[in-house]
Amino acid sequence: MSRAVTTDAAEPAEDSPLAKRILLGDPLTSEQLNDQLLPKRRALPIFASDALSSVAYAPQELVMILLLGGTAFLAFTPPVALAVIVLLVVVVASYRQLIKAYPSGGGDYEVARTNLGERAGVVVASALLVDYVLTVAVSVASGVDNIISALPGLDAWRVPLTVLFVALLVIVNLRGVREASQAFAIPTYVFIGSVAVMIIVGLIRWAIGDAPVAESAQYAVQAEELGQVAFILLLLRAFASGCSALTGVEAVSNGVPAFRKPKVKNAQRTLVLMGTIAVTLFAGLTALALISGVHYTEDPCDLIGFACETTPQQSLMAQIAGAVFGGGSVPFFIIQAATACVLLLAANTAFNGFPLLGSVLARDGYAPKSLNTRGDRLVFSNGMLVLGAAAVVMLLVTRADLTTLIQLYIVGVFVSFSLGQIGMVRHWRRELKYLRRPHEIRDARIGLAINSTGACLTVVALLIVTVTKFTHGAWIVFLAIPVLSLLMIGVHRYYRDVEHEVAMGEPPHFGATGDLAVVLVSSMRRPALKAVDYALAAQHASTVAVHVAVDDEQARDLEQEWNLAKLPLPLVILDSPYRSYAAPIAAFIQRYRHTHGSTMVTVYLPLYIVGHWWEKLLHNRRARRISQQLMLIHGVSITLVPWLLDSSDLVYGRRSRPFPGDDRAGRTLQPYGLVLHTEEIERTQ
Repeated sequence: MSRAVTTDAAEPAEDSPLAKRILLGDPLTSEQLNDQLLPKRRALPIFASDALSSVAYAPQELVMILLLGGTAFLAFTPPVALAVIVLLVVVVASYRQLIKAYPSGGGDYEVARTNLGERAGVVVASALLVDYVLTVAVSVASGVDNIISALPGLDAWRVPLTVLFVALLVIVNLRGVREASQAFAIPTYVFIGSVAVMIIVGLIRWAIGDAPVAESAQYAVQAEELGQVAFILLLLRAFASGCSALTGVEAVSNGVPAFRKPKVKNAQRTLVLMGTIAVTLFAGLTALALISGVHYTEDPCDLIGFACETTPQQSLMAQIAGAVFGGGSVPFFIIQAATACVLLLAANTAFNGFPLLGSVLARDGYAPKSLNTRGDRLVFSNGMLVLGAAAVVMLLVTRADLTTLIQLYIVGVFVSFSLGQIGMVRHWRRELKYLRRPHEIRDARIGLAINSTGACLTVVALLIVTVTKFTHGAWIVFLAIPVLSLLMIGVHRYYRDVEHEVAMGEPPHFGATGDLAVVLVSSMRRPALKAVDYALAAQHASTVAVHVAVDDEQARDLEQEWNLAKLPLPLVILDSPYRSYAAPIAAFIQRYRHTHGSTMVTVYLPLYIVGHWWEKLLHNRRARRISQQLMLIHGVSITLVPWLLDSSDLVYGRRSRPFPGDDRAGRTLQPYGLVLHTEEIERTQ
């Protein structure tokens, strides 16, 4: 593809505010995207921190629910925990198949949309988005809870601390995936190692007859009287709470594009490693909780003899660490620090999954296009900011209460699990109709068996979670998912209507003369052609169309369409390695003036005119930002060429002007299509 100007690598640093450069670092070029891809050792803390950290609170939630029936109900902990482990193993095996079949990063959303239709895909996407917000809220609240367990004096600062940590996570992630992986790797591996050591030491002490004893083991529990139905529901509710250990498993399937090649194998290995570690830690902590006699209740005042009014209840992890190593020992504080860090950093899984999913939804037209824009550090920064803001709101509304947040948490996970696995079953059944090679048929049948098992178990788990958690706050999630789904369908229909409205009709015909005019063209759409028509009608001495190439594929497509349309002016394609728009245009104008002397330049910019306030959120408003920057260049005037969308009738009471080539335009112009290098343009001028 022909290129006209490559901008200076130092260009964006001059335009970036000093504070932004200090917080986020220097901008990265698009060519550096491959350098941001992750090897397995860094991908594990990035994508698996949520699943690994959930073992810090999943056993706690399981024990807490069982204790509602009294200490005798702790005897049911092993079978309930075993059911959770079996489900976790099946889900990991199922997602290993999903990564192989759909490695593009859409995860459950792509599977459901491809195999079950638009509505199923949108429901899955809504569930995942809600779950990512809750992941940040739960992880940060749990991390702060563990900090307060070690330093009780900070209890009054619980909510401000959670907000502060969310802000820090946003800043770290905005600096880029690679830097985030470096910052998060050490705490994650310290957590895995320290908890593993604690489990080994605790089990050895138990084996030699010196079993650790938790501080809360001395307190009896005020139990509720349960009938037969309530007894069964209590066990199911304990299983549902223990299933919080499965959160974050889907993040690896959504993050496959961030892995280094071979992407699929690296993602699968990371997923299996994550699952193995999660199962080991979950089983070990549950066993130590039983051995040491941990009593953790939903209401601390249910612990008979515990000073609940003056002393915050220690987390299960803190009680086990205190029982194994001693409450004031160095290993105790190491465990608590590592647990708090990994719980806080577990939110990082959402800061990778949410923006990636948001970019896929924006690409498919279900979310604002701004979510598909990479920032200076090559991350989807708008998605990260939206996630951070939503998590802060959730923490403020719930006052960072971990128990309340947990009740809302895993519903969205199992909605996506279930629809994703059902979609995979349909995928393999369709594949078996067309496969002919024996080894491919064998692999497909294995995948079908694994995903069928996963579908059955996750649907059953979803039903259990729904029944046991609905009245405890999960109804909010069941309300949020359809509302968000309807919003996304509405956004998709809006973009579809706009695309239909601005789509190319018959090739137009142009012809004109005048002063130098630069028409900015992002794609072959009717608004751009209207801007070309205005520029030609003004009869400039020279007229060129300019496209700023931030995406090579889009630029190649435009070049082909331009040549096919045979428009009566040349197209200049400007490289923009830092994805800026105004700077490459300014460099082009300066180069033109250097060759041709002082010249008045008119820049034509297409601009959408809308009638609803919310439509402004769905367009990137790039034309206004470019015009504000180019206005500062001496000798340049800006012409905004309005394109009135149908909704503008609400404001203006009229429709868009017919595009050139339409019978209503009344013009017959001569074709002339070129895509030129800078030197060629200078000769033709």
